[in-house]
Amino acid sequence: MSVVARATINPQRRLDQVPPPSGDAVLRFHENLPDYRPTPLRRFDADGSGVVYVKDESDRLGLPAFKILGASWAVERALAIDPEITVVVAASAGNHGRAVARAAARRGIACRIHLPRTVSRERAEPIAGEGAHVIAVDGDYDTAVAAAQRAANEPGVALIADTGTDAAAAWVVDGYATLFREAAAQAPGPFDLVIVPIGVGSLAAAAVRFAVHQQPAAMVVGVEPDTAACVTASLHAGRRTTVVTPGTTMTGMDCATPSATAWPTLHAGLTGTITVRDAEAHTAMRALAGQGIRAGDCGAATIAALHALRDDPFCQALRDTLRLERSSRVLCINTEGATDPGAYMRIVTMSGSLRAGS
Repeated sequence: MSVVARATINPQRRLDQVPPPSGDAVLRFHENLPDYRPTPLRRFDADGSGVVYVKDESDRLGLPAFKILGASWAVERALAIDPEITVVVAASAGNHGRAVARAAARRGIACRIHLPRTVSRERAEPIAGEGAHVIAVDGDYDTAVAAAQRAANEPGVALIADTGTDAAAAWVVDGYATLFREAAAQAPGPFDLVIVPIGVGSLAAAAVRFAVHQQPAAMVVGVEPDTAACVTASLHAGRRTTVVTPGTTMTGMDCATPSATAWPTLHAGLTGTITVRDAEAHTAMRALAGQGIRAGDCGAATIAALHALRDDPFCQALRDTLRLERSSRVLCINTEGATDPGAYMRIVTMSGSLRAGS
């Protein structure tokens, strides 16, 4: 496996090319859902890494991840355009599929979710529990994406994708704006840095739009597994790039190709990226649990990245670019809770330091 950069500075930022976040209609839609409430913004003691806040998405609209914000808005928009839709389909590594299934059930339509066979039974069963038909696909996440796209060609079927060029991929990005609107209202002042998990890039695109247009002093750093660093590779290449993904416990970020919808925003607005190892994410999970925050691998990756930014000499150039001080306000997004409860308990009961795996 080729060596992956620990920290990358985006050399081609063009903030004037970053589109604005969605307007008030998305926030009003979420606020009118019967079980809506803002997720908490929690302080985290990061030992000299700034004044750190964690936006805790471990319980969002009754699900253990943020994805329902994008899925619910995308399903709503799809039905508004075509009321004859009877089935929605999606590809997922777990959280997006469950969110699409929940949104479909709320609107009384059927749902089919395509999963890579590498997705664990503990992640697949809750999707089926939402009423979705789960289809295991031989291959990786990109293979599942292609299968869902083919299924969407059937009459009465709509694709609710969080990647690609389909309209739903843009609606998903729009839906995530609610998370950042809440965080801005909850914080005592503007943020200087936003650290966000990437995956295919939809949430990170929403973070960039928020920072550029609503928190103009803030920079955005994306986090990727070192074994699935597709945006890092794309920044180095200057174009959207596909990488080989041998696997990671950060299942929701085990993505080989950035979303075509998200990539222009990421290319124009990300300050840089940091790659983290599974062991570092696990140690960050334990650190978060020690401060009462329940975070899965993907959510904890932001804290792992924050500590790498502080301590790792390979992050020096990015650290100098960010110019963080002890008083700097840092927003870390915890994207998920214990979405795989068995794996979560095994990890948080192990011992280890934040430098584990380095």
